[in-house]
Amino acid sequence: MEQPKDFDIRAVIAPVTPLQQNCTIVWCVKTKKAAVIDPGGEVERLLGAIEGQGLDLEAIWITHGHMDHAGGAAALKDATGVPIIGPHPADQFWIDRITESGQRYGMPEARTFTPDRWLGDGDVVTLGETEFEVLHCPGHTPGHVVFFHRQARFAQVGDVLFQGSIGRTDFPLGDHDQLIASITGKLWPLGDDVRFVPGHGPMSSFGVERRLNPFVSDEAIEMMRSMRA
Repeated sequence: MEQPKDFDIRAVIAPVTPLQQNCTIVWCVKTKKAAVIDPGGEVERLLGAIEGQGLDLEAIWITHGHMDHAGGAAALKDATGVPIIGPHPADQFWIDRITESGQRYGMPEARTFTPDRWLGDGDVVTLGETEFEVLHCPGHTPGHVVFFHRQARFAQVGDVLFQGSIGRTDFPLGDHDQLIASITGKLWPLGDDVRFVPGHGPMSSFGVERRLNPFVSDEAIEMMRSMRA
């Protein structure tokens, strides 16, 4: 992937599971302290990537409790002893269903877990000598969070936003209006120059999505408001 602008951090995207979920390994350049964001599965492969980069894994960060994003968290913690951080406690509903979902989708290794630390809006997670801000962005799931590195203009948004699309809201506890509010009220104010890793598919920037995304472009939002007026 293209590296964040501020080279105090670096990141590698490692799509995992048959659902090709974007697990990301992010690290502090100065200390080599790393976090794995959304280890949905393929834990041995992730451990190999961490070793190959010469990193010291410090934490597991979870954006939300869906199995394809969090199914490998328990196994990764067992293998390394590092804490699981996130998501927001409103996603306990989904975390409790990871094992069942794994059986349904042919990933029996997926297991439920209890986070070592829940996250809330405005929290900060540290990584070596750098830090990420936490934004609670419900809608796709009620406890979804986004990790944002302000200096690098870099965000990991999970399944809130995609290149040309947005997260599904037809799952239990999904809320379309809440998702739109999270994107326009929490993400857009961070700046058009912010590049983001979505839960699936290629990277994009908030500016590109504000221009071209048919669900949340400025034009689409204005049309939606006028229809409701």
